[in-house]
Amino acid sequence: MSGTETLVPYIKERDKERPVIIVDSREASASPKIVKGLREKGAEIVMKALPKGDYVLSDACAVERKTVHDFIYTLTRRHLFEQLFKLQEVYTKPFILIEGYLPIIYKFSRIQPSSVWGAMFFLARQGIAMIHTTSYKETVDFLYTAAKQEQFVKKRPPVVHPVKKTETLADAQIFFMASLPNIGRERALSILSAYQTPMNALLNMERWAEDVHGLGPKISEKVRRVLHKPYKEKDPA
Repeated sequence: MSGTETLVPYIKERDKERPVIIVDSREASASPKIVKGLREKGAEIVMKALPKGDYVLSDACAVERKTVHDFIYTLTRRHLFEQLFKLQEVYTKPFILIEGYLPIIYKFSRIQPSSVWGAMFFLARQGIAMIHTTSYKETVDFLYTAAKQEQFVKKRPPVVHPVKKTETLADAQIFFMASLPNIGRERALSILSAYQTPMNALLNMERWAEDVHGLGPKISEKVRRVLHKPYKEKDPA
């Protein structure tokens, strides 16, 4: 295929073929308009309780869908990164699809827009592709088109891959460190590389700014507060 050719004519020739899209049963209940839209376009829908992801388009491609509000919510609780890293472990082409009016991030008071852009850049840098749609109709169009390209052009059938059930010791150590305030997976890996064990890292928090690139005294102080301040229900961080 030359640089001036496109996939559109090829896909039009295949319009009579029905792509199969596997949809997580919880996602199907929460977003019936998307399922209905995909069926109206001609997709065959298979509903399953997926271990990770909302839509499986091929044996390599799976999509996690979030509304803009959901995306912000999961960022404040650090669930999103773990979700997507687990998805990346079993699918070589993981996508996060963000649906809705993205500029609304400038109206939120609890999270800075720079944090949202930073999270997007971080995910892209980790190899997790990002798609933005403004409505469920655009989401339907994207999922249907992507499924056709994967299944008819790339010849990759949709396959549900199980998530690893056994967590290694290293996974547990990374998860523990990443759950600390303002740490996350990338910094957790840097900390563990520098100090080898979580306990050694915690005992040497005073040296984080010197030994680990990207960690300053403010982050160390936040971690210290979480570890040493007595627990109080609904106590602000």
